[in-house]
Amino acid sequence: MVKAAVMPAPDVPIQVREFPIPALEEGAILLRTIYSEVCGTDVHLHHGRLAGVPFPLIPGHVNVGEIVDLKGKPVDLNGTPLRKGQVVTFLDVHETCGHCWFCTVAKASTRCPHRRVYGITYSATEGLLGGWAEMIYLKPGVKVLPLPDEVPPERFIGAGCGLPTAVHAIERAEISLGDTVVVQGSGPVGLTAAILAQLSGATEVIVIGGPTVRLEEARRIGADQVINIEEVSPEGRVERVLEATAGRGADVTIEASGNPKAVNEGFRMTRDAGRYVIVGQYTDVGDIRMNPHLDINKKHLDVRGSWGSDFSHFWRGLRVLAKHGERFRWEHFISRRYSLQEANEAIDDVEHYRTVKALIDPNLCSREKHG
Repeated sequence: MVKAAVMPAPDVPIQVREFPIPALEEGAILLRTIYSEVCGTDVHLHHGRLAGVPFPLIPGHVNVGEIVDLKGKPVDLNGTPLRKGQVVTFLDVHETCGHCWFCTVAKASTRCPHRRVYGITYSATEGLLGGWAEMIYLKPGVKVLPLPDEVPPERFIGAGCGLPTAVHAIERAEISLGDTVVVQGSGPVGLTAAILAQLSGATEVIVIGGPTVRLEEARRIGADQVINIEEVSPEGRVERVLEATAGRGADVTIEASGNPKAVNEGFRMTRDAGRYVIVGQYTDVGDIRMNPHLDINKKHLDVRGSWGSDFSHFWRGLRVLAKHGERFRWEHFISRRYSLQEANEAIDDVEHYRTVKALIDPNLCSREKHG
């Protein structure tokens, strides 16, 4: 039997349940979970803020594990056969159809109406299809990537889903050499966006967020300036950005906070004819008031949404980890490891910003080992 942490329903405590080891269909893979991340999406899931979630479910959409069994000849992106003993990760998004209008014409597979996501839109009644479990069942066709030798499991999971999400946001931002980039939010997405902004040519990166433990990480990874939302007022935050940019505002602002009020600030701290990418509003947490003339039209502001990620963002992110992992050391984002039995505590710590990055380690049996 395989142990897994299960969300029975919104706002119901997570339970550890047992599942039978599944029989593999042709092309399927069975992973022994090494790590699974806990992110803001899991908090939203637990509070029922995402529509169409098939409770009960096993959370955990970004994972790393060891292949313990496979059937047939599943291959990686390069057509190389996968084998037992390999340490791999996989794209959580599955079953995009490749045939609908969004897949074929818009080239926006993240909007495919058929897409399913491990740890989010698969029910626990369908099997071990989430990472908060001792084993994960990879359906035929799941896109699997072996970890490069340069990327240990801790480094990969320290980056977690924040990495492909930030890759997509940076792609939407179209950062140019010499740009000043403001990142609103200092969670894993915001911190990784700050890293990728530097790699994209930004010569000044300003991170706005909190609490202090996250801003310390922002400084560590090279932010030129950090602004603590617990110490500086909204008006003061805008003034600080304007002061740093000769009164013009940032060339690019990336909202990765999840707070809708940040959007009003983002309008004001981005320069005329600048670009504003909104990636943090993953769930509906409320409305804002805005003036379309002053905030967008007169500013000639380019406002872009960024939803989820696709395989290209996942693949590119892993390449970045392999090349720049020693410089930025994403594993330092990990604040603590939690056992399956501690999943409720993990969710609470993430919700209340006590961690930078929390992860589930199904091999932990007690609170004796913290990250």
